[in-house]
Amino acid sequence: MSDVVTARATVEAGHDVGARLRDLRHQQGMSARTLASALGISPSAVSQIERGVLQPSVSRLIAITDALGVPLAAVFDTSSDPVAETIATAGGFALQRAEQASVVTLETGVTFRRLSPGRTPGVDYFESTYPPGSTAHDEGSLFRHDGYEVGTIISGELTIDFDEERVVLRAGDAISYPCSRPHRLHNTGTEDTVAQWLIVHAAR
Repeated sequence: MSDVVTARATVEAGHDVGARLRDLRHQQGMSARTLASALGISPSAVSQIERGVLQPSVSRLIAITDALGVPLAAVFDTSSDPVAETIATAGGFALQRAEQASVVTLETGVTFRRLSPGRTPGVDYFESTYPPGSTAHDEGSLFRHDGYEVGTIISGELTIDFDEERVVLRAGDAISYPCSRPHRLHNTGTEDTVAQWLIVHAAR
């Protein structure tokens, strides 16, 4: 019988996001000042995010992982991931039970849940939940980042503002666009919106 491999992570609360980002920055050998410069914010703001004083928005989180040169999924990996080695072996597979899925909570109450059971190089696959009135980006601003994005709305209503148009998505609707196109996601409905996203990155 083949060994069953499970992916485990412990990032389950907003204050842990900052600690994980700090660990990733240290692993990349980058100073807080260098990261702040890349993000266009102050070193003090970086420190507040890493200490959990400030919760990053979705756009800020993605900007940080892009600046660090790591995938978004790295935020969920709080220890060495045995799945990474298993996927590379012939016949290997990764398995994640429902209760093992790790969740991070961000600014305005938006939550991310990783759907991929292990590391999938070049791909981020996750589910996001947006409470009514929440936004994935800084209020009033459009955002761009690395990769190509494909999303499906599971429930609720999600509005995406592009530079010259607005798209309202409801359950069952799907959308794809290059992440380099300025955009902003927000919940303009009256109930939680749940969406699943696949972000495909070019080889680093």
